[in-house]
Amino acid sequence: MLDMKDMRNNVEEYKRRLATRGVEEKEIDDLLAEDKKRRELLVEAENLKKHRNEVSEAIANAKRNGESAEEQIVAMREVGEKIKQLDEKLAAVEERVNDMAARLPNMPNPTIPVGPDEDANVELYKVGTPRKFDFEPKAHWDIGEDLGILDFDRAAKVSGARFVFYKGLGAKLERAVYNFMLDEHAKEGYTEVLPPYIVKAKAMFGTGQFPKFKDQVYQVNGEDMTLVPTAEVPLTNYYREEVIPTEKLPVYFTALTPSFRSEAGSAGRDTRGLIRMHQFNKVEMVKYTKPEDSYDELEKMTKNAGNIMEKLGLPYHVITLSTGDMGFSAAMTHDLEVWMPAQDTYREISSCSNCEAFQARRARIQYRDENGKLQYVHTLNGSGLAVGRTVAAILENYQNEDGTVTVPEALRPYLHGLEVITKQD
Repeated sequence: MLDMKDMRNNVEEYKRRLATRGVEEKEIDDLLAEDKKRRELLVEAENLKKHRNEVSEAIANAKRNGESAEEQIVAMREVGEKIKQLDEKLAAVEERVNDMAARLPNMPNPTIPVGPDEDANVELYKVGTPRKFDFEPKAHWDIGEDLGILDFDRAAKVSGARFVFYKGLGAKLERAVYNFMLDEHAKEGYTEVLPPYIVKAKAMFGTGQFPKFKDQVYQVNGEDMTLVPTAEVPLTNYYREEVIPTEKLPVYFTALTPSFRSEAGSAGRDTRGLIRMHQFNKVEMVKYTKPEDSYDELEKMTKNAGNIMEKLGLPYHVITLSTGDMGFSAAMTHDLEVWMPAQDTYREISSCSNCEAFQARRARIQYRDENGKLQYVHTLNGSGLAVGRTVAAILENYQNEDGTVTVPEALRPYLHGLEVITKQD
């Protein structure tokens, strides 16, 4: 959540910057009005409780002295009833305040591009040169199906659209890719974690998926259980409701998990291939840092994701997302997009985001500063990378005219030295 005290003190700044994320002024005005009610009710309730305590002490003294306190006792019953009513009103107002605040996105970093959508994104740099083919490059789904290593039709029969069977060298290639990624991130100082794939609602709230984006996930009916949309959720909630010892910061985690997404609102988009699936593997990077270090750590994380593509020989570029294209919890996001020859364009393969204290405030994750005062950590997350999209990029960029696919050198040790993927029986 956002810092309510800071919002009260800088209302116009919050309105101006959140407007670039589609938040209307009325939403902030309504929130602050409810917050004012909450604070007024709190003061009134606390004053009455203080008064009750003082009178209760006077009643006790009167009884010890053998004096009558009946009139005060009757008055305190009325005060007690009023306190009960105030507490009920306060609970209702606090629930409204929390719900309204929970639906506001993070404040965007003031340096990022302002715009309503992806057209306002800004390219930072390119790495690698797209390969020039002397034949018409095929799409990865055609390559995979022709080689017999991807089967979308049978997956649709078993599970529906946006699922796939990896077969033979397809399955081995996917496994090689994510093992390579995990090994590279371990070299960069990340601790590998194998987290739960099912989380509670409070964990989804902590990272910002709940309450606003419940329609984008899969939940177990009648249970407080949600299939993870990304390893960001369990990894970022690892320290929820804890104070991290300062000497441990920064903390780096990496994990491979399946990711489950309903893809609500994506009808008609990327209906073929591995780009937009209901279930896919992803290697995630998560960091907990001190506030003053978080933007340096964002640049390092972006380089960590880029390192994977450079070692795989995949051309890519890095862009900074605009205020209108950025995720709900992020203050700044760098997207890495890989070159896809069949589409003749770059496609997203990783998003690296600094969420500043937004998620830490929701999950109550803190540390002590040099003065011993509790502060919220900053959290960062990034794909390192989306595995299926990496496989798709390898198939398209390394395809040969005869339908085979050359294996990137970095992956050959993970495939027992295999150099070329050929048609499978």
